[in-house]
Amino acid sequence: MRNLIIIGASGHGQVVFEIACKIGLYDKILFLDDDLEKSNESLVVGTLSDIEKYLSTFEFFVAIGNNCVRKKIIEKLIYLGANMPTLIHPSAVVARNVEMGRGCVVMPGVVINPFVKIGDGVIVNTSSSIDHGCTVGNFCHIAVGSHVAGDVSIGNNSWIGAGATIINNLSICDNCLIGAGAVVVDDITNEGTYIGVPAKKYKGK
Repeated sequence: MRNLIIIGASGHGQVVFEIACKIGLYDKILFLDDDLEKSNESLVVGTLSDIEKYLSTFEFFVAIGNNCVRKKIIEKLIYLGANMPTLIHPSAVVARNVEMGRGCVVMPGVVINPFVKIGDGVIVNTSSSIDHGCTVGNFCHIAVGSHVAGDVSIGNNSWIGAGATIINNLSICDNCLIGAGAVVVDDITNEGTYIGVPAKKYKGK
């Protein structure tokens, strides 16, 4: 018997719940959320302070979109020795030799091609793609409909926005946010927010 606790019961958590149901491995799936108003019927059974109650009998998945918050909770779970699966929607196409860390989710319609390495706590969101030979660091988010061409390296804690494109053979450093619809055509070596076609660093008003 396998049981799963999903941490985070809002929109992203509901998508993860659907994936966990479709995989068909879990007898019981419950939520923890500090906002008890986010009740999925009776499935929210407590808050993050209740994690240790479930450690011996449940696996854990952190379904929080914010990279920094997700990182903090996953690191706590690692410290506590929790079992954290990676969840892959049945419609995703993932090459046999892809390497993925703990607590990742691969959404419907995703394509991940051979020799890709993905760190811990990564979200690969709906209908996005990661081509051959890429490396994606810990706690990244590859957002809806974004496309990462071959042999790209993406640093830790980075966010590739909805519909963004990263051309092949590039490197993106840690802590970068690539805006929705942006096209990255050069290496990014300084953290920050990059927008536009081609993508340039956003310097604010």
